[in-house]
Amino acid sequence: MPTRTPFSAAVDELLFDPTPVSQLDVAGELLTLLRDADTEPRPDIQLEALTLAVAADLPVLLWGEPGIGKTAALTQLAVALDLPLTTVIASVHEPSDFSGLPIVGDDPAEQGVPMAPPDWAVRLVRAGQGLLFLDELSTAPPAVQAALLRLVLERRIGSLQLPPGVRIVAAANPRSSAADGWELSPPLANRFVHLHWTHDHDVVVRGLGGTWPRATLPRLDAEKLPEAVRFARRAVCELLAARPTLVHRLPSNETRRGGPWPSPRSWEMTLFLIAFATAADSSREVLSLLVRGTVGDGPGLELLASLDRLDLPDPEVLLADPAAAELPERGDLRQAVLDGVVAAVRKRPERSRWDAAWALLVRALETGAPDLVVVPATTLATLRRDDWDVPASIEKLAGAVTLSRRADQSVSRAAALTTKAGRR
Repeated sequence: MPTRTPFSAAVDELLFDPTPVSQLDVAGELLTLLRDADTEPRPDIQLEALTLAVAADLPVLLWGEPGIGKTAALTQLAVALDLPLTTVIASVHEPSDFSGLPIVGDDPAEQGVPMAPPDWAVRLVRAGQGLLFLDELSTAPPAVQAALLRLVLERRIGSLQLPPGVRIVAAANPRSSAADGWELSPPLANRFVHLHWTHDHDVVVRGLGGTWPRATLPRLDAEKLPEAVRFARRAVCELLAARPTLVHRLPSNETRRGGPWPSPRSWEMTLFLIAFATAADSSREVLSLLVRGTVGDGPGLELLASLDRLDLPDPEVLLADPAAAELPERGDLRQAVLDGVVAAVRKRPERSRWDAAWALLVRALETGAPDLVVVPATTLATLRRDDWDVPASIEKLAGAVTLSRRADQSVSRAAALTTKAGRR
C-alpha cells in the first residue's frame, strides 16, 4: 500500500470535499457574470445632455415609457461620476417626508418645533455629495408634489439644507403608462429640465452584449468661460427683447403645463445651459434637447434659430467694405444677412450706402444661389431717391430677378390651370 503524504491528502480533500455546493451560490456566481458589463466612450446625445445638465446643477426630469432604461442610466451615471446614489420613490412617501416631521423639543415655546429630515437626507448631508434620484414622480399625488417644490428648487428638507455637491435627477412615466398617474403640477414642472428618454437600437444591442456607453462630465474650457457667459446672456436677452410675450407663457392645456414652458425661472436655466454647452463645445443636437426641454419646443426653436444669427456679420461692416465681405454659405443665414443690410440702408438711407448694398447683392449673386437676392433687390430698389443714379452693377441682377419673376408667374399659371381643371 503506497504511503500517503500530507500533500496527497490535501489534494484528496480538495477533490473529494463532501460539503455540497449550494445551488444558490452557483446561481449567484452566474448572476454576477451576467451583471458584469464594461463601458466605452460612445456618442450618445441623451447621455451627454443629461451629464451637461447635471454639471450645471439643474434638476433634470427623465420622461420615458416603463422599461426604457431611465433607472439604469441613472445608476450608471452615479457609478461613472463616483457619486453615491440615493433613490427615493416619490409616490410611496407622505408630504411630511419631504417637508420634515415635526419633533417636539424640551421647550417648544422658546425653541419652536423643529422639522426633522428623513434618514436619506441626513446621509446625503454627511456624505457631502451624491445623486438624489426621485423616481416615479408622475405617480406622486398633488400633495406630495407640493411638498417637493422646496426640495427641488431650494434643496431644503425641513430645517436641513442639502450640500452643493448633491445633484437632483427625477424620472417619470407619461400619464398614459403610469400606474395611477397624475399630471405634473405647473410649479413643479417649471423647476426641471425635461428630457424625453428613448432607446437607441444600437446602444441597447451593444449594451446587452456587455458594453454600455460611458457617462462622463463635459470638459469645460476654462479660457471660454467669460465668453460663454456673455454669449448666453446675449442670446437669451436679445430674443426676449424682440419677443416679450415669450418671457412668461403658461400653457392652457393641462398636459402641456406638466412639461417645459417659458418663465423667468426656466429662461435663467436656459441661460445656464447655453453657457455650459458653449464652454464644453457641445453639439447643436445636445443643446437643442436641453433648450427645448427647458422652455418648450416653440420658444426653444426660436432661440436656436436666433443663436445662428448672433454670429452673423454686422450689416454696417459689410456696407463699409462690400468687396471684402464674407457671406454665410447656408441659404437661410445668407438671406438673413442680405435682409439685414437692406434694413440698415432703410434706417439710414444715403447714396453711398445704397450703392454699397447693390455691390453686396452682386457679390451674393456671384457666390451663391441667385434666388436669395430677389427679395432684397426688389426692396432695395424701392429705397432709391430721385437724384440717385442707377448703379451699373444692377444690370447683373436684372437677369436673376426677371428669371425669378417668370418662375413665379409660371407657378401661378400652373396652379390656376390645376384649379380650373378641378372645377370641371
